[in-house]
Amino acid sequence: QVQLVESGGGEVQAGGSLRLSCVPSGNILDANDMGWYRQRPGKERELVASITRDGTTKYTNSVKGRFTISRDNSKISVALLMNDLKPEDTAVYYCNAELGSLNLDVVRYFEVWGQGTLVTVSS
Repeated sequence: QVQLVESGGGEVQAGGSLRLSCVPSGNILDANDMGWYRQRPGKERELVASITRDGTTKYTNSVKGRFTISRDNSKISVALLMNDLKPEDTAVYYCNAELGSLNLDVVRYFEVWGQGTLVTVSS
C-alpha cells in the first residue's frame, strides 16, 4: 500500500527553523501536485504551500517570505523549509500528493495523505 512518510517535525522556539520532508513508500513512478497542509488546534485543515511538477509554487499569505516548498522529481519527494517560526505556526503538518503508479500498463494517479507530523513553536 502506498504511503507518504513525513519527517522533520518537532519543537522549536519562536524565530527558529525546521525542515519537513516527505517521501512515498511503494511502487510510485511520479507525482503531479505535491503540497503541505496544516491543522492548528481548534482550526480546520488548511493549505500551507503547494508545488506543481514544473516547480510552480503557491503559499498561504501567512507564511509567504518565511516558508519555502521544494521538490525532487527524481526522488518524488517534497520538503518544506520553515524559517522565522511563530507560535501561531504550531500545528500538525500533513504532506499531500497526487501520486502515479503503473496499473495495467497505464499510469494512474491518486491522492495520498501523510500521517502528519507535529510542529510546536514556543514563545
